[in-house]
Amino acid sequence: MPGYAIANLWDVDLNAEIVEYLERIDATLEPFGGKFLVHGGTQQVIEGPASAIAIVIEFPDHQAVLDWYESAAYQAILPLRVRNCSSIAILADDCGADHVATDVLKEVVTNE
Repeated sequence: MPGYAIANLWDVDLNAEIVEYLERIDATLEPFGGKFLVHGGTQQVIEGPASAIAIVIEFPDHQAVLDWYESAAYQAILPLRVRNCSSIAILADDCGADHVATDVLKEVVTNE
């Protein structure tokens, strides 16, 4: 089941470090099967205050997304982004094709 790296970035300073980050990130994704699903393009906030850019990267599974994030190649370029924007980053699993909204209620009961 796919895993995802999801980020919201705001106050991005589009400088030489961000350009270098963008030039190098694709090479860090390739060994782990990562591909951009959402990156740039038209994004429209339809609820709540937001000025962030959404990014979604899909990986074959949760272990692949975790291995990518922790890889030496990605950790080497991560400071280039972190120094030049505010962000929230999340690693998440796909919920599956048969998922329905009330499935999250089962998780709450299980975790109590």
